[in-house]
Formats: sequence, C-alpha cells, structure tokens
Amino acid sequence: MKLIAQGAEAKIFKKKDSILKDRIKKSYRLPQIDIKLRKSRTRSEGKILRKASGIINVPKVIRVDDKKMNLEIEHIDGVKVRELGKTIKKMHQNDIIHGDLTTSNMIWNDKLYLIDFGLGKISIRVEDMAVDIHLLKECFKSKHHVHWQTYWNDFKKAYNQKKVFNQLERVEARARYNKVS
Repeated sequence: MKLIAQGAEAKIFKKKDSILKDRIKKSYRLPQIDIKLRKSRTRSEGKILRKASGIINVPKVIRVDDKKMNLEIEHIDGVKVRELGKTIKKMHQNDIIHGDLTTSNMIWNDKLYLIDFGLGKISIRVEDMAVDIHLLKECFKSKHHVHWQTYWNDFKKAYNQKKVFNQLERVEARARYNKVS
C-alpha cells in the first residue's frame, strides 16, 4: 500500500486495485469518544456511499471494517474537477448531504465522481443543502479565484433549486454577520 493523501480525518492509501481510507486516531479526544466517532463515521460513510451509488457516480464500496475503522472503495483514475451542478442537485433531491463539498472531493473520469462522504449525512433539511452549497461556493472563491464566478454561475444554472438558493442567502447573511461581530 502507498499513502496517497492525508486529511484531518483519515489517511488514504492506494492498494493494487482499490483505495483504503483509514480513519486517524485523535489523541486529543477521550479514547472512548474517539473510537465511537471513528466507528460511527466509517459505518455512516459506507452507508451513504451505497445509497448514493443508485443515484450518482460514486466509488463502489468494497469493504467497511468498523473494528479497524477503515473503508475500502473502488479506485477511480482521473483528475479532480471544478465544474458540476446536476450531480449535486440529484444528490440533494435524494436527501444526501455531502458535508465537505469541495472540488478536492471530486474526480472526473469521463463522468463526475464525488468522493469522501466522511462528514456526510442523510437529511431533508434545506438548511443542510444550503450549507453544502455555501462550502462549494467558498471553495470556488478561494481555490479557483480567477474563474470562480464563471464556475458559480454555471453551477447555479445546472443546480436550479430556488428554495435552496433562498436559504443560501440566509446562510451567507449569518456568515457575514459573524465576520463583523
């Protein structure tokens, strides 16, 4: 196995034909809480990926091991992508919230794949959808600042959910208020 990425929550290893996501032990947490959180998030991510697989392109789940706190999924070759819209709309229409919707969690390989549902959840709340979209918009602004407005406009046209965009305005207003205070 070869370490190919590391985030705040997990180390990602490339196996021969798959990817292993190994949840990192957090020494600052009480051990019982750390174990409970890592097990729960491992199980939850597997469940969300399986549900999403019937709706959008996501890596196939090969194995969920909540004792070792890791998840093995299909390896998908490709480069990370920057544009999307209909995929996120389908996901939200099926009550799936990504939780970390950034272009770092997308791969393009003839079609768009969303990866890393470790912070995801099932929810019908428009607020959760708006927060997902808010994170994506902030990602566009910070990581793709030269073209962010074009990406955002293209996304808005494809996503086209007025109630979510109305809620997004409220989310952004709260964010602006918190920056001022």
